[in-house]
Amino acid sequence: MGGRLRRVAADTSVPVPGSQWTVGEAAAHLAQANELMADLAAGRERGYGDGTPQSLAAANERALAAFGERAAEPLAGMIVAHADACLTAADGAGAGAGAGSVVTPLGPMSRAVLVSYLLTHMLGHGYDLARALGRRHMVDRERVALSLPFLMTAMPRVTDAATAAGFTARYTIRLWGGARFGVTFTDGTVTVTPRPPARPDCTIAIEPVTFFLMALGRIDPHGAMARGRVLAWGRRPWLAPRFPALFTAP
Repeated sequence: MGGRLRRVAADTSVPVPGSQWTVGEAAAHLAQANELMADLAAGRERGYGDGTPQSLAAANERALAAFGERAAEPLAGMIVAHADACLTAADGAGAGAGAGSVVTPLGPMSRAVLVSYLLTHMLGHGYDLARALGRRHMVDRERVALSLPFLMTAMPRVTDAATAAGFTARYTIRLWGGARFGVTFTDGTVTVTPRPPARPDCTIAIEPVTFFLMALGRIDPHGAMARGRVLAWGRRPWLAPRFPALFTAP
């Protein structure tokens, strides 16, 4: 991703579609976020909001305001270097005393899930940068599979409490040609399990890249359903359109 940014983004003032950021600001955010995750993987505590979308957005804006770099060449180098540092620190923790959970902007998680978080975050903003620059994005079936540990961990933490209040239902999520997992709501409280529920109310089968982009709020769920990228069946199939609205994209 860093190399691609370096090659094609001479003008980083180009706006990112659907965002208030320019290419330079989005790349600067990626560089800062990768540095944050490298620090967390190395066991260094870093505060960054309280996990709510509002606090994370505010923390992002404060961080960008205090960081002036917007040029492609140095930012690309930082993105790659900090990502490598995160992977090295996570690998170095191994199974020893340093392998426990770390506290991230979205709550505690293992270092393995943190690395999945790093990838998911880079792919999401990489998708934005690719659109802004007219380039092919890097989200594919294999990378979506690597993002699942983070996405499944994050789902209970990004549930929209107001929308989910009082809601009870059992979902099976099936990625085409890939993983299956369960999402159960019990009076508004959500539990995500690696095994689907025995008797789901609604099974949602979804193309993997579509699932990823919907989960990160990059595409409209209704458009994806209209294009046949999402299918649903079960005892209560009408619950499928409600599912995306139960979460706020991280």
